[in-house]
Amino acid sequence: MLLDAPRPGVDLLGSAHRIAALARHNLTLRLRDPGQMISYVAMPMVLMLVLRPLYVRALDTGATQVATGLMVMFSVFAISLAGNAILSERTWRTWDRLRVSRAPAAELLIGKTLPLFVVMVTQQSILLVYGCLAIGLPVPPNPLVVFMSIVIWAFALLAIGAALATIVRSHGELSVISDVGALTLSSLGGALVPLSLMPAWAQAVAPASPGYWALTMMQSAVAGNVAGTLRPAAVLLAIGVLAGAFAARRLARGWGRGGLM
Repeated sequence: MLLDAPRPGVDLLGSAHRIAALARHNLTLRLRDPGQMISYVAMPMVLMLVLRPLYVRALDTGATQVATGLMVMFSVFAISLAGNAILSERTWRTWDRLRVSRAPAAELLIGKTLPLFVVMVTQQSILLVYGCLAIGLPVPPNPLVVFMSIVIWAFALLAIGAALATIVRSHGELSVISDVGALTLSSLGGALVPLSLMPAWAQAVAPASPGYWALTMMQSAVAGNVAGTLRPAAVLLAIGVLAGAFAARRLARGWGRGGLM
């Protein structure tokens, strides 16, 4: 009967309410343990100051390279934050309770990762401003393009972290994969050494790394090159959508339940 059909407006409000409740809970958990968030802001700041003279002497765009490279590298480390947000529910044996609630898998993922999304966008924004004030990074002519690039990169990373959380079985496993993966993906992407100075084999495989597309997007955005920002942004959006869909499907089919730990 038509009377029994769900009303879209009511469903939308209910979905927003459930996501907001999950987000508030996870924001509280984040604020109670801010150590990782602080370290991912403080460490790149220190390294920018230490490495700046070397990069400036070696490269014409040394300030841009060191600032954007370390921004990308330490944002990749934040994959573990997204993974731990979901994995903790599994180790606490509370994920099954969330799964039997009215919230579908997509809402659970959004509610768990939304606070981290805000954290990552804030982290990148702080490092960008710091780069302009302390490192000599040129002030971006189009801040909106830079902000959109930060948002897209944060989305892709959180989706990858959520996908990892549905595969690994322990925090140790997640830590190894995220730490080694962060160094590998960011290094191959040119975060530490410009791609033009890397070996031929590394230049050939670099496009397989999300870090390559993130660094290309960030450097183009900082330079005000809108056209150069669009292609890497599209690639990262596609990676984020695919990883997010994979994570939602895994969780919806029960692969993330506590009994599989």
